[in-house]
Amino acid sequence: MKGLIIKEPWIDLILDGKKKWEIRGVTTKTRGKILLIKSGTGCIWGEATLIDCFRVSIKQLQNHYPQHRIPIETVTTIKYHNPCAWVLENPKRYDIPIPYKHHIGAIIWVNIDSNDII
Repeated sequence: MKGLIIKEPWIDLILDGKKKWEIRGVTTKTRGKILLIKSGTGCIWGEATLIDCFRVSIKQLQNHYPQHRIPIETVTTIKYHNPCAWVLENPKRYDIPIPYKHHIGAIIWVNIDSNDII
């Protein structure tokens, strides 16, 4: 299964159901249930369903703050040339984060199978 690495505070907003768009600089064709990994912890903190991906303009980001939670005053300084919204639904926070073996070089996605769970 694929695990998406997400920094704080964004992962907590997703797992709390307060953020539905994860903004990235590239598109993804991945769809379905994914694992959510809190960056730098070596643990899977929950899961969600990735249902869509589309390019968004700065104007769209300004008009859809509740979807992505990026502060309005910083939307215009996003580092991505072509920002994309990865649409997540049905987030589920695990009661206890699950440690996993992080593969060298994994920056956005980590492929996780049962052998990687610690």
